[in-house]
Amino acid sequence: MTRWLVTGGGGALGREVRARLAGGQVTALDRAGLDITDPRAVRAAVAGHDVVVNCAAWTDVDGAERAEAAATAVNGTGVRHLALACRRTGARLLHVSSDYVLPGNGTEPYPESAPAGPVNAYGRSKLAGERAVTELLPDTGYIVRTAWLYGEHGQNFVASVLGLAARRDTVDVVDDQHGQPTWSYDLAGLLVALGRAGGAPPGVYHATAAGRTTWYGLARAAYELSGLDPDRVRPTTSAAFARPARRPAFSVLGHARWATAGLPGLPHWRTSLAEALRRPAFTALTSCDVAS
Repeated sequence: MTRWLVTGGGGALGREVRARLAGGQVTALDRAGLDITDPRAVRAAVAGHDVVVNCAAWTDVDGAERAEAAATAVNGTGVRHLALACRRTGARLLHVSSDYVLPGNGTEPYPESAPAGPVNAYGRSKLAGERAVTELLPDTGYIVRTAWLYGEHGQNFVASVLGLAARRDTVDVVDDQHGQPTWSYDLAGLLVALGRAGGAPPGVYHATAAGRTTWYGLARAAYELSGLDPDRVRPTTSAAFARPARRPAFSVLGHARWATAGLPGLPHWRTSLAEALRRPAFTALTSCDVAS
């Protein structure tokens, strides 16, 4: 039986991966259980496992602008520790990365081979982690980039925008950033499938939902599918929301490499959103507003 280690097991994605592996031989460690910036702790944790799924990450994009060294310690150096430990034992590493490693100024979906070019500190920290995996695990390292992640656990855009329905008559959402809303439940399933696909070529894979939209389009869909009036969502521009970190304007990713692994990509974003919004964590956010 394959022995799995899930780092960041207490986070939104880590909890989904852990659930997908229920019944198997899995060790899931949250931040208190494993600090990936501690190389000795990482070596001890990786020992005895066949597949490591790294969901541990610094995820505060704006905070990284103020503390790039701290973000890179987790997203870069911490990943290097994991890669070194996996190289020592022969374990395969599935490392979750981000669309933020790309420049975000394209007009067509970025292929997995697209040149990197992060526009903010968070993206640079994630790219450092990717480079560690590529350098140290050329045959057993998998970089799985995702974007616009939402789910039942933790803070995310879908939960936030639905939560606003009970407090505001209208909500303004940017309509000039393009991407692929991706359900963490779907992503977790694909990560597990990749870990089980022994013949999958190593390297970069893009794991985002099919289709594309804007944050405004996502918010309207979330309202509509939850029984709320989508016209309560109003479009605006990124300039109206000044943030410390620059955001990519175009985060649409291509998914061609999944065919080489013999695996299907993820469903269309709207299909997954409709299913996700039937989960209790989301229906609870809108039940009072719909009833009123």
